[in-house]
Amino acid sequence: MKTKQILLLLLLMLTIPVLAQKENPLLRKGNSQYEKGNFKEAEKDYRKALEINKESVKGNFNLGASVYQEKNFEESAKIYGELAGKNQDKDIQAKIYHNLGNSFMEAKQYDKSILAYKNSLMNNPSDLDTKYNLEYAKMMLKNQQQQQKKDQDKKEKDKKDQKKDQKKDQDKQDQKNQPPQDQKKLSKEDANRMLEALKNDEKKTMQKVKKEKAKVQVIGIDKDW
Repeated sequence: MKTKQILLLLLLMLTIPVLAQKENPLLRKGNSQYEKGNFKEAEKDYRKALEINKESVKGNFNLGASVYQEKNFEESAKIYGELAGKNQDKDIQAKIYHNLGNSFMEAKQYDKSILAYKNSLMNNPSDLDTKYNLEYAKMMLKNQQQQQKKDQDKKEKDKKDQKKDQKKDQDKQDQKNQPPQDQKKLSKEDANRMLEALKNDEKKTMQKVKKEKAKVQVIGIDKDW
């Protein structure tokens, strides 16, 4: 957001009746620092002024503007959020909600910024800057939601792909641990051949034993020493 889009009360203090009270030196000093771009110094002066009058609309409003310029959007949203509703002047309320919307906008909380801009327009329907920011916030919210959907779809796809890869790895491991079908068949045939060979060897061995035994019996043992 550009600096000009932050609607400050620095110039309005002399024109808005509700804020026509005499400014104390700390507020004037803070305004001067703000106009010079010394936002941190301006913040210090505004905080000191609020120690004197913590309910000051001017002090709180300008404090919110200074921390906004320091890109502390969470803090500025908190300040404007607390300030909203405390003053019944519609023009001031419109500006408070406008700045609240800007704070939410920069924090990428587009749904909240939309609500703030709508509240601003309820108090000042003719404000063109707020209308523009409202439409911009709607566009950014739509883009954000689309991106979130893409991210979610990608996560789900990655999760499915991961499961597929894990299944493929498991299938490969199972195939690695199990011999191929033709190897199983070959192993069975080899086993049958080995068994048959053993039977044949055993048969031959028995036949040889019988022959040797018969030979011994024929030769006999000389009993007369």
